[in-house]
Amino acid sequence: MGRDDELQAIESALTAARDGRGGALFLVGESGIGKTRLAAAAADLGFGTDMRLLRGRGSALGPMVPYRSLTEALLSLLRAGDTIDFDALGPYRPILAGLIPDLGPATADRETGSLVILAEAVLRLTALASGGRGCLMILDDLQDADLETLAVVDYLIDNLADQRTLLLGTIRADQGQALSLARAANARGTATMLELGRLDRADLRRMAGSRLGVAADEVPDSVEGLLWAGSGGNPFRVEEMLNGMIDNGLLVRGAGGWQVTESQRPNPPTTLLRTVAARVEALEPAAREVLLTSAILGRRFPLAVLQAVTRLTYRDLLSHLHGDQAAHLVAPDDQVPDWYAFQHALIVDALLTLLSPRERAQLAGRVADAVEAVYPGLPGEWCQFSAALKLDAGRPLEAGRLWTVAGKRALSQGAAQSAVALLAKACELLAPDTGDRADAMETQLYALAEVGGVDRALAMVDMFEEVEGLDPRRRARLHTRLAWVAVHAGRCDAGLRLVAAARSLLGPDAAPVDTAPIDVVAAHLELDVPGPDQLGKAEEMARRAALVAESTDLPAVACQAWQLLGALTRRHDPTEATALLERSRAIAVDHNLPIWEVHALVRLGHDDALRDGAIDRLELARDQASRIGAVTARYQAEVNIAMQLILRGDFAEADRLTAQVLDATTRLKLVETTQYMLLHRAVLGGHRGRRADMDTALAELRRWGGDNAQHAPRIHGLAGAFCALMEEDHARARAECAAALHAEKQNPTTFHFAGRYGLDLLLRAISGDLDPAEFEIVTAAPASRLRWDRMFAEYARSVLLGRSGHADEATEAAAKAMSMGAPYAMARHLGLRLIAPAALEMGWGTPLDWLRVAEEHFHRTDLPVVAGTCRALLRKGGAIVGQRREGTDEVPPALRTAGVTVREFEVLRLLVERLGNREIADQLHLSPRTVEKHVSSLIAKTGEPNRIALSRYGSMTVQL
Repeated sequence: MGRDDELQAIESALTAARDGRGGALFLVGESGIGKTRLAAAAADLGFGTDMRLLRGRGSALGPMVPYRSLTEALLSLLRAGDTIDFDALGPYRPILAGLIPDLGPATADRETGSLVILAEAVLRLTALASGGRGCLMILDDLQDADLETLAVVDYLIDNLADQRTLLLGTIRADQGQALSLARAANARGTATMLELGRLDRADLRRMAGSRLGVAADEVPDSVEGLLWAGSGGNPFRVEEMLNGMIDNGLLVRGAGGWQVTESQRPNPPTTLLRTVAARVEALEPAAREVLLTSAILGRRFPLAVLQAVTRLTYRDLLSHLHGDQAAHLVAPDDQVPDWYAFQHALIVDALLTLLSPRERAQLAGRVADAVEAVYPGLPGEWCQFSAALKLDAGRPLEAGRLWTVAGKRALSQGAAQSAVALLAKACELLAPDTGDRADAMETQLYALAEVGGVDRALAMVDMFEEVEGLDPRRRARLHTRLAWVAVHAGRCDAGLRLVAAARSLLGPDAAPVDTAPIDVVAAHLELDVPGPDQLGKAEEMARRAALVAESTDLPAVACQAWQLLGALTRRHDPTEATALLERSRAIAVDHNLPIWEVHALVRLGHDDALRDGAIDRLELARDQASRIGAVTARYQAEVNIAMQLILRGDFAEADRLTAQVLDATTRLKLVETTQYMLLHRAVLGGHRGRRADMDTALAELRRWGGDNAQHAPRIHGLAGAFCALMEEDHARARAECAAALHAEKQNPTTFHFAGRYGLDLLLRAISGDLDPAEFEIVTAAPASRLRWDRMFAEYARSVLLGRSGHADEATEAAAKAMSMGAPYAMARHLGLRLIAPAALEMGWGTPLDWLRVAEEHFHRTDLPVVAGTCRALLRKGGAIVGQRREGTDEVPPALRTAGVTVREFEVLRLLVERLGNREIADQLHLSPRTVEKHVSSLIAKTGEPNRIALSRYGSMTVQL
């Protein structure tokens, strides 16, 4: 009644979602205003158009239960029985398995199950569920949802615009996180908030007439007045008042219609309470106890606990719940067997007012004891529910200990925000008990670390000095844990202070088993400290930590340390670096640490790619990361794959992959991975000669905080230098290389391809600025063994040899460079274009052939400036260069390289059909003499001995 505008808004939102313009809609209003009924109407509308429906609601027993409504919504999707290809979720399937066990094993480590990644998994599942039909997700009673569910909802709100999903939430109009979230989303235009008002008098009369079975104008004015005075237009109160008035004989139907008996005119403001009280008073004592105990349990309650408290038989219990009076108040739950629910939350509130404070405390204690008996160990939401009951029963220490348990569980489930709130409550209640309070505070600190609450956690460390029961080793572990948080938050200074504090707490005689975890953190922090010697310091600490961790059974610390060492030692011993990474992987396998195994695989795959250009192991790491739900590790693998695609000259696939990963990582706010991929976008733009694209990517990289000393060598040496070469601006390319080498000298990094061992050598050799002795020193360094750099170094060697008069050795070096460059199409051809002028000048190699091959490549890959320079050099070398006319791309590459023109190729195709010169001339509208000249030219260019051999050669080439 009275919701026409709201229904129209819902129908419009559903239509938009089915058309691919999803969004969020929130129904807000006081209790009893009709939010749930309106949501049910939305479900009917969605069902009527074949949309997939997901529906969940706030905790059955109370707030602060992580992911309660979200889990119920996702499970409702499985219960519907629709066929969904969950494998299409990729690495997000194991993430969701933490909420939906039917999806298989859950992700193996909380590191991969961050809240934002879970939110992305839910987003992808709704997209998968919607298909072409659309998807409606209804979350009732969001005011009772935990902070994690609200965070997922907030993420969905911001990312549904291009989906076929409508999120519809109902929120009671009480100040709280859910209402604030809805208002903020409504203000920024990413969601619509419908505030449901009370019925006006006309709609109230219509509703009363519908309930009484008469037309609206037949409802007596006195009835309307009483209903208006007692309900204020709240639909639920209208309904309850009418039911109560009829049941108690206050409203009767006579010959003249419905009328209020004058002798029993009700007091409107207390009608609901009086109605409930009257029904309870009419019950026998056992039935009354059942209802009051049920109210202590909440809006929904299980029969097992109710039976344990009342000690009634199952049959007697059901007879009381289904009695005439009770049936107006409770009914079987429509989703969970052996659970019942009150018709409305207001009924629970009304029932609880019938208990005195002492009665309520006693009953809460009995219910808490029954819950522990029925649910040993208090699994799931029963732990916090029992804690709340014990607090109501006047047992605060027991409640505080249970909230500590609940907080620890929430933290282990990745619900760190809820853990912080639960543990804060525990700390407050456990103040008299120092030992238990210290335990709760320590866990709260870990929870704060998980949510990135660095400042609050740092402030909390000082509080531990006031708490007895924490020995120095335990305090040091807390400082170390916080230092890790500082590492990931980019708070290097804070991290170093925490490391120093941890070392101070342990003292000079600390056991190695206690210092190893500190050394690993400190080694990572040193990488972000500016200076030329930091890599050496980090390597020393990481090696010390690795040896200790492996000998003292700290496998995770050992994995961290060996992997960091693998990256650090590659610059001076690539073989050892690979061995260290293999060692890390072996430890992870032996100790069943799948996340660390995947990270080792990613680093090993990167190692393969650096050494030989192979990406097989990177692809294996990506697949394994997907299987176990290691989302961040998967994207790290794809970051490295993307770089290799760029180096290989597979620009289209690199463009697709980088765009795809950035779409996810920017939404997930994975800062480090996003920075690397934006850097790769800049490199991609540079290698394609698209300066505008490169500059755009670099500007975005700076926006993400990535324009720092760590990335400068690649920005200049791998992006800027190559972009300048694609523009044939060699002076600028030299300057970019110089900038890259300077940045690398000031702040050495673990990254490669800045040009020191490759491109810079080639450019200096071409310009005559490279001394052969210096070349030998540079290329003798272990860091020069990477295939990409070796290719450019061999090109540089060929130039040096050619200039010194060793033509054969120069030609051999160029051939070796081309072989080294086999995986790298663009760079290999760029090298040929760069060395050809020197070869032409000094008379070594086959520079005209190299230029033809290079010209063909750069023309085909749409790099016209370099292709044009190749043609100019060919002409300068005395070669005949055909025009790039229409139809050139139809000529097979081998023939184009040989200099075959479009017209000559047309002649060759007809020659394959065994046609004579006159027949060919007639078809091409040429003279027979012209055809004869084309045939002679084809014989010369292909090297075939005669017309018959040319015809056979043409047959094979044309088919190819």
